[in-house]
Amino acid sequence: MIKRIMMVTCMLTAYLVNGQAFSGKGDQKFQVGANFQSHATGINMSYDYGLGENISIGVSSSYALGISNELQDGVKDPFGNTIVKKAGFDDRFDLKARFNANIGNVINIDENFDLYPGLDFSLKNFGGHLGARYFFTTGFGLYTEAQFPIAKYKDNLTPAQEINNQFSVNLGAVFNL
Repeated sequence: MIKRIMMVTCMLTAYLVNGQAFSGKGDQKFQVGANFQSHATGINMSYDYGLGENISIGVSSSYALGISNELQDGVKDPFGNTIVKKAGFDDRFDLKARFNANIGNVINIDENFDLYPGLDFSLKNFGGHLGARYFFTTGFGLYTEAQFPIAKYKDNLTPAQEINNQFSVNLGAVFNL
């Protein structure tokens, strides 16, 4: 019985460690996960396409599903003047073009691990991101990504305009296509 358990464990371990994080030109990744930021939580999706051994480009989109009450309902003073604007679709949605430097094979921690700093141009700002992926199989893994604005397109943003225009963290699943 112990031999069978050991055999099954070895086979599953060999199966789970068969992933590859980034394979270079032509590599395609799809990520979907949760987006966490101040006063909002939502969903994030991204697609990356490998152009070279360590370079990829792609698109990313976020939508804030859950927002704080003052952004959901708006806030008015006793005279009816709007103090905090209600967050609309344009405040909740963001679309980004992105560039990644996939350096997992450079730092050589594990062939299933990829670290990718990058830059992005969004509808809200010019920003950066730092992400990490780990693949458990050839097709499935987990990712986490920190995103931050470098230059915002507008000054004096309202609280609703701060959504997708501030530091955020994404966490979710990544798939090889």
